[in-house]
Amino acid sequence: MFGKPFVRTLISRSAENRTDRRRFLKAAGAAGLGVVGATYLGVQATSSASATGEAAAAAPSDAAVLNFALNLEYLEAEFYSFAVHGRGLPDDLTGGVGAQGGVSGGKKVMFHDKALHQFAKEIAGDEVAHVKFLRGALGEAAVSRPEIDLKDSFTAAAKAAGLISGYQQFDPFANEKNFLLAAFLFEDVGVTAYKGAAPLITNKTFLDAAAGILAAEAYHAATIRTALFDRELGDAAAKISNARDALDGPGDDDQGVLLGNQANIVPTDHNGICFGRGSDRVLNVVYLNPGAVKEGGFFPKGVNGDIVASGGA
Repeated sequence: MFGKPFVRTLISRSAENRTDRRRFLKAAGAAGLGVVGATYLGVQATSSASATGEAAAAAPSDAAVLNFALNLEYLEAEFYSFAVHGRGLPDDLTGGVGAQGGVSGGKKVMFHDKALHQFAKEIAGDEVAHVKFLRGALGEAAVSRPEIDLKDSFTAAAKAAGLISGYQQFDPFANEKNFLLAAFLFEDVGVTAYKGAAPLITNKTFLDAAAGILAAEAYHAATIRTALFDRELGDAAAKISNARDALDGPGDDDQGVLLGNQANIVPTDHNGICFGRGSDRVLNVVYLNPGAVKEGGFFPKGVNGDIVASGGA
């Protein structure tokens, strides 16, 4: 299913829409959270002063960028909300522009480890807060929750990673082990997407806010990675890491929770720096497809908004 000969393409922004920016900054000031929209994207949030008219017209607006992030926040919020509370987002947090979809799969995890339960509850709260924040920042321009698959998509991902085979099913809500492996699939993607955005953001207000969200997501990811290491799930995590590597283009940047027999809680290069992903490569992972497509995997009918295509060979 997976191959390596991919050409990386990046979506860069050379313009901002003033109306979008004013709406966003107002919401950011009230919520005290920051520019979540830049967190999942390797896209540039810069002034249009030096951009040509053609480039400005082609660049995605702030609304497009924030809506892309909102699609991904819907996914994480639904996953963690079901795992912790046994229910998804309320209806008043799912409507908006574009086709509204339902959620297949999802149920409450029977947590036995009290600490892990608390960790999951905290992360769930953060992800729901991200959805609320983005919807507030976007106002009437916010996209609706697209169709989300929390059932068959995980089975497909587990088979691709070699965790299961044949007619086996992978239920991410069946137990704590499966929950952690499923969370690992999401968390590292989010952190690398934050990193991909960092060098492209020139507006200091946006960069400061994005850095705060990046820190929160990094805490989440480190917590999940630590829990996997403590439970000696390093081999399974390595298989997921390899599958992500095969999906998101050339290179071998993704890392599991082990390096040799040692813990690898913070996946960095020899300089202690994490790598980044662009929006197209984030979609390669969540669509579970290494090619240039507009739907699949966790989003069977694609995401809503203007940024919808994954990268290709």
